Amino acid sequence: MAGTVSRRKFFGTAAATVGVLGMTKSPELYAQALAGTQRFGGNDADYDRMIKLASNENNWGPPKAVMDAMNGAWKYANRYGYPDGNVVEAIAEHHGLKPENVLLTAGSGEVLQVVGTTFLSGGKKVIGADPSYGSVYQHATNIKADAIKLPLLKDYRQDIPGMIDATNKRAAEIGFFYLCNPNNPTGVVVTAKEVDQVVKGIPKDMPILIDEAYHHFVDDPAYGTATPYILEGRPVIVARTFSKIAALAAMRIGYALAPAEIVRKMRPYSMGSVNALAKWGAVASLKDTAGQAEVRKKVIDLRHKTTRELEAHGYPTIPSQTNFFMVSLEGRTVQPVIQQFREKGILVGRPFPPMINHLRVSIGTAEDMAKFVSTFKELFPKKATTNTAAQR
Repeated sequence: MAGTVSRRKFFGTAAATVGVLGMTKSPELYAQALAGTQRFGGNDADYDRMIKLASNENNWGPPKAVMDAMNGAWKYANRYGYPDGNVVEAIAEHHGLKPENVLLTAGSGEVLQVVGTTFLSGGKKVIGADPSYGSVYQHATNIKADAIKLPLLKDYRQDIPGMIDATNKRAAEIGFFYLCNPNNPTGVVVTAKEVDQVVKGIPKDMPILIDEAYHHFVDDPAYGTATPYILEGRPVIVARTFSKIAALAAMRIGYALAPAEIVRKMRPYSMGSVNALAKWGAVASLKDTAGQAEVRKKVIDLRHKTTRELEAHGYPTIPSQTNFFMVSLEGRTVQPVIQQFREKGILVGRPFPPMINHLRVSIGTAEDMAKFVSTFKELFPKKATTNTAAQR
C-alpha cells in the first residue's frame, strides 16, 4: 500500500531498528520497531471492511468536484505532453508566490527526500526533534549521512532553544534544520514565535525544512505557516501535501515552496513523476475551499469529542492540532494493542519509539470514531478521570 516516497515509511530499515534496540533488548520493542514496514495482510475485501485509523488519511474521500476533475483527465492517459491544469501556477497563486517558487512532487514525502539529497552531501547532518516524522532521518541514513536528534520536552513540544543552540555550536556539520509542524506523531505545534526564533537564530544561509503536512487542521492561534519567509528570501522550504485535507493520499501529489534558487538546486533530484489525474485533482482541490472547510470542521470537532471521551474514561491524550492524536495506554505497550484493535476490525497507529506506551489514532468519520471509542472501552478498564480535558 505504500510507495517508496510515501509518508508512511518510518523506522523501517535495519539501521533504524538497531537505533531502537540500543535503548532496550526487549523482543517486544524489536517487533514494534519492525512494524513500520509491514503492509496490510489480507485480500481486498479484508482491507475494505476495516475501519482505517492508522495512516492519517481523509476517510471522507475526495469530493465530487475533485473526482470529476480526475475523471476528466483520463483522456490524457496515453499522452506525455498533456495539459495539466496549470497545477504549478495554481499552487503558486494559492500561496501568493511565483511558479519558480514551487517544486511539484509525488507527495510531500518526496520533498523530504529531495531536501536530504540536495543538502546532505559530503557527510552533512540534519538536525531535528525526536520523535518526529522519521522519513527525513531514515533518508539521511540511506544516503550515508546522519542526523542530530534532540528529544522532545516533557510536555511533548520540540526543544526549540536546545535545537538552535546545538545548530549554532555544530553549524559546520549541519546541512539543514528540520521542523515537522505540527509534529507527527504527537500533533503538537511549533508556534509562529518559535519558528521565527529558528529563522533568525541560526546561520542565515542554513536551509530550514518545515513540514506542514497537517497545516489545515490547526486551530491554535499561536501557530502560523512559514510561507511568508519565502517571500522575504529566507532559505525556508515548506513541504505541503494533498494527501490529507484533499483526500488524495493514493494519488501521490505534494509540493515544496522555497526561494527560486533553492528550488533550482532541488529540481535535479526530483522524479517529476506526478500523474495527470493527480494534477487535475489537485487544481480542483485548491478551488474547493468550502469542501476543505467542511472536512477541517469535522476533523477538529471529532478530535475534541474523541479525546474528551478517552480522558473521561481515564486515559490522557496529547493535545493535538492535526487529524490524529496520541492517547496514553497507561503503562501498556502499543504493539499488542494494535493487534487487538485489528482483531476488532480497526486499523490504528504504529509504534513510534521511544513513545511505546502511546497509541496514535487518526480521525475518521463520526461512525469510525464511535466504533473506536467503544472498542477502546472494551479493551481498557475505566480509570480515574484525567485533568487534561479541563486544561483545554
